[in-house]
Formats: sequence, C-alpha cells, structure tokens
Amino acid sequence: MKAAVNTSYGSPNVIEVREVPTPRPAPHEVLVEVHATTVSRTDCGYLRAHPFFIRAMTGLRRPKETILGMDFAGRVEAVGSGVTSFAPGDRVFGLTPGDHGGHAEYLCVPEDGAMAAMPPGLPFAEAVVCEGALYADTNLRAFGLGPGHRILIYGASGAIGTAAVQLAKSYGAHVTAVVGPPHLELASSLGTDQVVDFTAQDFASIGETFDFVLDAVGKAGYLRCRPLLGPQGVFAATDLGPWGQNLIMLMWAGVVRSKRIIFPFPRSTKAFVESMRVRLERGEFRAVIDSKHPLEEIADVYRYVETGRKVGIVVIEVKEEAS
Repeated sequence: MKAAVNTSYGSPNVIEVREVPTPRPAPHEVLVEVHATTVSRTDCGYLRAHPFFIRAMTGLRRPKETILGMDFAGRVEAVGSGVTSFAPGDRVFGLTPGDHGGHAEYLCVPEDGAMAAMPPGLPFAEAVVCEGALYADTNLRAFGLGPGHRILIYGASGAIGTAAVQLAKSYGAHVTAVVGPPHLELASSLGTDQVVDFTAQDFASIGETFDFVLDAVGKAGYLRCRPLLGPQGVFAATDLGPWGQNLIMLMWAGVVRSKRIIFPFPRSTKAFVESMRVRLERGEFRAVIDSKHPLEEIADVYRYVETGRKVGIVVIEVKEEAS
C-alpha cells in the first residue's frame, strides 16, 4: 500500500510517499481502506517533535511510528477473528490508535477503538472531523460548560475553533467568537452569538467577562485573556502559549491552588466518536473544509498547515470517492 512515511523528525521535507506492507487485522481488529484523512496541527507537532518533551512518548532519537495521521474515514476491507460489530463494506470513521496511521491506504483499528459507523450519505471528506472536535470537547467538558454559560473562543476559524463553536452551542452556551476579517461570516454561520474582529479592536478589552475562555490556537495566552474572566472564570488553551506561559501559569496555579487555568489531556474513545456520529446525523455539527488534496501532495499540505492560515480542516483524499 501507499503511505506517507517519516523515518526521522524534521520539516515536511522528511516525508516520503512510498510503498509499505499492508497491515493484516489481528483478532478483534478491523482493516479499514482509508478514503480520507487530514493533516492537523497535532500531526505537524509530531513530525517536528515540538515541543521536545513529546519525544518521551514518540521516540527520543527517531519516531517510533513512521506514519502519522489521526483522523480517518473509509470502508472496512476485512475483519479479524472475533469481530462482530463491523463487516466488510461498512463505512466507518474515527480516530487512529495512538494518534498515528491515518496517512496510508490501509489502517488497522481495534473493534472497540475510537471508530463508529458513518452517517448514511455523508461523504468521506466530511467525516474526518474528530481530531479538532476531540480537543475542543475535552476542554468544554473540563469547563463543565452548559446552558446559560458564556464562553469566548479565540481562534474560532481552525479545526479546533470551528468545532468548539458548534459543540458549545450544542451544550446551550452563549458563544463569542474571535476571528480575523476573512472569517467573520464563517463564525456567524456556525451559530455564534457574537463575533469579534481582533484586527478592529483588542478582543481582551471589549468590556465583557465570561465564565470560560478557550484559546483554540494557543496564541493568546492566559495573561492576555485574564481581563475577560469573570469572578469564577476559567481559562484553557490547546497549546503552551507565547513563551510557554500557559504551562508556567498552570504550574503556578497548582502551587497557589487556583482553578483559573486548566490544561486537560484529550483521550479518544468509541463513545466520543459515537457522539460525533449522532451530531453529524442530526445536523448539529458539520465539517468546515479548507481544501482537499491527494496523498501525493501531503508534504506541501504539511507546509501549508504550518503557516497557521488554514480554515477548519485540510483533507487528504487517499482514495477518490466514487460519484
């Protein structure tokens, strides 16, 4: 099978699309023929091993897993012994085991892994939404977000930000989205109650406070967002922030026993993917697609994602969907 392989850490130049052995499903595993995947900020972080300490999990000198890719959508090609939930031909989507393996023509997933049947009629490219949604939902659940809460989402145009807006609305919250001029209409279309153009005004000085603030791109940081927090307000981010300040402030919060900043760790589960299936079927969630590319262009896609200019998800069409 073809796969995008990186045998060393580094820039997208280290990625090579080449033939590798097709995996075989072990007992209680499902072999998926991948039709669509994405390139995400998380993939870029794994590729460069940034921040450096992630090498403790991914391999100190070189990556343990050489095929990246978290999101996948495709058809079941074969099943291992003991599998009862899926059959060849089933259309499935979800998150890859260990956050790796989606950038390939085939992938093995445990039957009880983070995988579910796709909603009928949904194109494969519109099903690879779980990575951004997982990071968003992890933070929203850690907040305890619910009806009547007010939340500000900074960077509401990326994969995590567009997911956070939609999920926050599904939880009944009042949502303020902070985006740049090209994305004002998009933010409104996702159901936000208020949209702030960060180029027209300082979003941190809008004269309002919120129960929760989510920095969905990790560029604002706790110190800049602190004026937006109400008396019991809580801040969370999806990255370390400028000069790693979010990690520093999190450690300080632990010392002084403050609950004003949190940094929950996402964990992919079947239950989460099932919840996304329900939302997609009900029309409560939709994919925001920046662009689509063939697997052969994946190195260029990494370069684009690293610019930080993408909107929603960037899809890799591993196998063209029949019309």
